[in-house]
Amino acid sequence: MSKKQILLINDMAGYGKVATAAMLPILSYFGHPTYNLPTALVSNTLDYGKFNILETTDYIKGVFPVWKQLGFSFDAIATGFIASERQAAIISRYCREQAAKGATIFVDPIMGDEGKLYNGVTPATINSMREMLGVAHLCYPNYTEACYLTGRSYSPDGVSRAEAESLLNHLCKIGSRSALVTSIPVDGQPSVAGYNHESDTYFLLPYDEIPVHFPGTGDIFSAVLVGHLLDDEPLMESTRKAMDAVYRLIDLNKDNEDKNVGIPLERYLNII
Repeated sequence: MSKKQILLINDMAGYGKVATAAMLPILSYFGHPTYNLPTALVSNTLDYGKFNILETTDYIKGVFPVWKQLGFSFDAIATGFIASERQAAIISRYCREQAAKGATIFVDPIMGDEGKLYNGVTPATINSMREMLGVAHLCYPNYTEACYLTGRSYSPDGVSRAEAESLLNHLCKIGSRSALVTSIPVDGQPSVAGYNHESDTYFLLPYDEIPVHFPGTGDIFSAVLVGHLLDDEPLMESTRKAMDAVYRLIDLNKDNEDKNVGIPLERYLNII
């Protein structure tokens, strides 16, 4: 099986296993040549409450012409945190160019959780992420992010199955071909809801929650999901494998003293 070259476009934290720092080792472990383009340099995970962040839009603007001159291209691109609307416009244009050459675009519209936006994320970010959905082959917001993207109200009690499918439809209307919504209670059960445009089918994958919070679990989910998809595995099966990997990693690390740093995943790569 030939391995595919993937570009990660996400932020890079100096202290913490999140975003690029979490995804790069996982996808490399899968055997895919993995490259990265930081959208922002962040001092540490936002969970510590204090942080310093440097947006890299001007750097990115200078990178793409150089890569074009050198003839670099990618089989897939996975995007995460986007720092501004200006940055989103530049990145989405590049993704569109690469998609025209056959690249698959994966979009994780990182904005918030539990009904609210993350520290440092502004309402303008919502428009940026809608821009990214317009070039996505697959997007996978969590329930909070899906509500912000579609302008729907967030309900702590979740949704019905019909409402989950309606939410997926709305994400696809914004532009994504296929879609997942993670961390969504459906009929009272924590689940991942999905729509696969290739088969025109919906699916619902329930899971058991472990009442522990780690930053970066969404990035781990993304990396494992994309790793299996790049190995040509079906969407629903790849989603379940990503869910199971995240569950095992949380379970193995639930007693860690400093959870704000994320999961020290390098020691667990063999279980993904």
